[in-house]
Amino acid sequence: MLIKSYDFDWTVVSSNFPRLLEGLWMTIEISVIVIVLSMILAVPVALLRMSNIEVIRWVAQIYIEIFRCTPLLVQLFWVYYAMPTLTGITIPGLVSAVIALTLNLTAFMAEAYRSGFQAVPIEQIEAGKMLRLTSWQRTRHIIIPQALRQQLPVIMSLDISLFKDTALVSTIAVADLMFTANKIASESYRALEILTVAALMYFVIAFPVSLILSKIERNMMQGDIRGGGKKKGKSLAAQMVPGAKVQVTP
Repeated sequence: MLIKSYDFDWTVVSSNFPRLLEGLWMTIEISVIVIVLSMILAVPVALLRMSNIEVIRWVAQIYIEIFRCTPLLVQLFWVYYAMPTLTGITIPGLVSAVIALTLNLTAFMAEAYRSGFQAVPIEQIEAGKMLRLTSWQRTRHIIIPQALRQQLPVIMSLDISLFKDTALVSTIAVADLMFTANKIASESYRALEILTVAALMYFVIAFPVSLILSKIERNMMQGDIRGGGKKKGKSLAAQMVPGAKVQVTP
């Protein structure tokens, strides 16, 4: 089978690169807002999920399961198209995107927090009680810091996924990187060049973060197995190479 020859024209990329950067900035802006809101809102949701009051616990679990078990695109469309029908208020695309993505990420983040909260040794919580710390003080100074440290790889992984999932907001006409790339591709009839560059822009942002995540996971694994012992290891660049083996001293 013959492959059709294609004449690349990268000038369309250079002439439209400022527009792509504007779209990338919008993507980063949405990602940062959603991540910050989700990290804050996930704390009370996780605590409600662990409540001793059954009704409260079930309400939190229902919310989490709804957003974990339905497609993000459906959630996005529901907030943008269906919510105005219920409220009578027209919600702009950007606001709808932030609401839907925040609700989705909060559900996943709450489960990560809950796992971290429950992993905190009970002895430390009891020690906080003996020091006459209030419930909020124990949560703030003992439980949350340890849970965040333990669940940091999971949290960062969720954040990377969120950054990539922002491409879906282009379906409701939010001028993010994907929407801008599609618009330029339809105007120039050069989808191959434009979408390739758009993919590379996502990659340039997400890949370094995934390398950092990989290094954090290795360091945590080494620290857990060696009991916090120090050993001169590989260089930072070598540790960040995906798939590198963790050397542990028995």
